[in-house]
Amino acid sequence: MFKDPDFGKKLKNQKALLLLSIPFVVYVLIFCYVPLFGWIMAFQKYKPNLGFTKSQFVGLDNFKFLFRNKDFMLCVRNTLMMGVINLVLGTICPIIFAILLSEFRFNMGKKFVQTVSYLPHFLSMIILTGIVFDVLSMENGTLNKLLMGIGVVDKPIQWLAEPKYFWWIVGFANRWKETGWDSIIYLAAITSINPDLYEAASIDGAGRMRRIWHITLPGLKPTILILLIMNVGNVLNVGFELQYLLGNDLVKSVAQTIDIYVLNYGIGKGNYSIGVAAGIFKSLVSIILVFIANTSAKAMGEESLY
Repeated sequence: MFKDPDFGKKLKNQKALLLLSIPFVVYVLIFCYVPLFGWIMAFQKYKPNLGFTKSQFVGLDNFKFLFRNKDFMLCVRNTLMMGVINLVLGTICPIIFAILLSEFRFNMGKKFVQTVSYLPHFLSMIILTGIVFDVLSMENGTLNKLLMGIGVVDKPIQWLAEPKYFWWIVGFANRWKETGWDSIIYLAAITSINPDLYEAASIDGAGRMRRIWHITLPGLKPTILILLIMNVGNVLNVGFELQYLLGNDLVKSVAQTIDIYVLNYGIGKGNYSIGVAAGIFKSLVSIILVFIANTSAKAMGEESLY
């Protein structure tokens, strides 16, 4: 690149864009890279009063403690399972919703549905949790009333007291909140598909489902693969707000995530080294998952990130 005789000229022509990018580069450096210096705590028995320089160096002892700790391994299992559920639902639901919207022919109705579907994205987790409690309440919950009304169950179900339901409750709550927002990029990808393909298919006698299967889905394939690779890296980033707010002693065994573990041990008990070590573990797993997903996609001749 630097041997290009026109490099200086190209750089000069892009001067305005480079200047505009400086604040964003500085932001990333300050808030994303400088804090990585704190990772040194994971290899120390860190004490705030001693600081980084005087705290005892313990090597990999904090990581050994994590992998021998049953509570942490339980959190890893819970985080992974909820992450997989979010990955599957988070891939399928926005695609289906985007396709349904693209097939909607009444423009005013389509815009209304789009707007309504985006609104939950802007709700805080506190509000979302309140809605989930109201819907799943044993006494006056909408879901229990519906199931009893149509004869599916004879008595109300304690949804938030049964561990077997908890992961799915979190997964569907997240999907209700984010499906509309996540569908935006798929809708944009659908609009970029050549409309002549649909017209030609219609002339050849293809129905709506065949057009979706043979034109829309293949057109969405590159977008789906790129987002899937990126989302694979976020399998362990299931958050902690929803799990922390919905969790209780009855479902504690399935509600605890790595982030909640970090909160309890790192901040609650003041064991910052253990909290940082758990965070490093989650970051490394995410990087490995992205690398595996990207390499697999490239080996199959599909779209990849790099």
